[in-house]
Amino acid sequence: MANQLQKLMFTIDLMDKVTGPAGKIKNSLEGVTDTFSKVAGGAAGVAAAGYAVSALTAPAQEFNMAIGEVRSLDVAQNSLDMLADKAIAFSVKYGESAKDFVSSSYDIQSAIAGLSGEELSSFTNASNILAKGTKSDAATITDYMGTMYGIFADSANAMGKADWVEQLTGQTATAVQMFKTTGSEMAASFSALGAKATSAGIDQAEQMAVLGSLQATMSGSEAGTKYKAFLGGIGGAQEKLGLSFTDANGRMLGMVDILQKIRGKFGSTLDVAESDALKEAFGSDEAVAMIDLLLPKVGKLEGDMNALGKVKGMEKAMTMADAMVDPFQRLNQGTKALRIGLGQALLPTLIPVVETMAEGAGTMYQWTQEYPTLTKYIGYAVIGVAGLTAGLAAFAIAGGVASMATMGWGVAVSAVSGIMAVFRGVMIAGQIAMWLMNTAMWANPVLLIAGGVVLLTGAIAAAIYYWDDLKAAFMDSSWGKAIMGGIDWVMGGFAKLGDAWSWVKDKFSWIPGVGDDPVAEAPKTSPSLEAPRQGAVPAGGVSQSIATAVSNTSTTSSQTVHVGKIVTSRPINAQEVTSQLVMAS
Repeated sequence: MANQLQKLMFTIDLMDKVTGPAGKIKNSLEGVTDTFSKVAGGAAGVAAAGYAVSALTAPAQEFNMAIGEVRSLDVAQNSLDMLADKAIAFSVKYGESAKDFVSSSYDIQSAIAGLSGEELSSFTNASNILAKGTKSDAATITDYMGTMYGIFADSANAMGKADWVEQLTGQTATAVQMFKTTGSEMAASFSALGAKATSAGIDQAEQMAVLGSLQATMSGSEAGTKYKAFLGGIGGAQEKLGLSFTDANGRMLGMVDILQKIRGKFGSTLDVAESDALKEAFGSDEAVAMIDLLLPKVGKLEGDMNALGKVKGMEKAMTMADAMVDPFQRLNQGTKALRIGLGQALLPTLIPVVETMAEGAGTMYQWTQEYPTLTKYIGYAVIGVAGLTAGLAAFAIAGGVASMATMGWGVAVSAVSGIMAVFRGVMIAGQIAMWLMNTAMWANPVLLIAGGVVLLTGAIAAAIYYWDDLKAAFMDSSWGKAIMGGIDWVMGGFAKLGDAWSWVKDKFSWIPGVGDDPVAEAPKTSPSLEAPRQGAVPAGGVSQSIATAVSNTSTTSSQTVHVGKIVTSRPINAQEVTSQLVMAS
């Protein structure tokens, strides 16, 4: 008792000595955690504020960067202000990016030098409206505008660049609608044609009508190539064909007049010989292919030229662009326009602060070069703080994993408890069955007649010897069948218990020890019952053997006694032997 009390006191004392320091450590860790939580929360707040300001001013920064690119081309500030207003208005009306609008003006200013502020805004606005209305990208149409200005510069300067670009935009949109083509294809056709037709004195509307008509059966670039081949061979063709394709001043006639003269000589369709003659006259298959395609459509071509010639503004392009506006895109770009406006108001205040911070960063970099040792230790401190933060985070993760494991173990224990409850139920049912079997056995008249202990013992020994015959007789009786049915029910419960345990073991096989292979099963049948029968009953009978064994053994003896297959190695007496034999039955 004293020894146990000493152990208890030692345990209590040990707990007192450990609990105090452990509590201090816990409080220290909690303090560090709280400190880092506050630092992290503050840092997160600062980062969130910085991100909010950056997100608010980001559209304005992008817009200003695009304006700065245009400024680099020596564009005056008043022109830039006009361009910015035009870009915002365009983005809100058509749901396109104001930043992209300004970026396209950079390409226009690069391609067309000397544009004034109003002209730059007009070119940029017309280009973006045409791109929207003809399902083209702004970059393609911007390049198209530069190409067309290079081809028709004289007409543009004579008309006024702003008016000319609006007329070009309207004519192009009309041609796209009329000939079922796109702005990109029209741009490709004029790029392939170049200034060849303009040099021959052909106006803009006629060129656009010819190229548009050819695009009914070919691409824009192919149409431009064929038209260029026709113009290149027309001078020599008129001599070979005996036809004049120029007026009194030596200027080339219009396409309709030329086609009418060819049609008068060869008809509205060409056979093989006529095609060969035209090829020899114009010098190329491309020119003949163009003539063959347009010859039957002279009347329509003339009507298309007249329709395009009447276009003076870009109303058609605006109508087509309006039809392609998405309200959700307008809302999105309207929101960006608002953010650009707010950013423009905030940036004059923020830019000096940002510039100061940038200069400070440069100064700090110089410090790192002047004081490398201090820089190194500062780096160590930063790494240490980061490592401690990572350690605390890992500790929190480990705690969470442990909690999850505990929850999983609780589930497993609950499942095993349920199985054990079922096992107990089966055991109780088995015990009841054994009671019923014993009761039935004692109710048997044969056992009542053999009420004496010696006779009962002899009967049991005989039952062991004649087990097969007795079993057959036993199963023929109604009460025997009932008892065996009860035994089968009990054994079936054990079988179900085994199936349940296999299911649980399979589900929790990830727990160490649960999935291990069980030990080898015990033999399903008693070796004593499977052994061959002895030749004869011992001399004097079983009762005489028991009596002799008992008389030779005192109640305090620990001698090992063998009676048939029954073995004992502790003190026994006759009553115990008899009782054991009865239970064995």
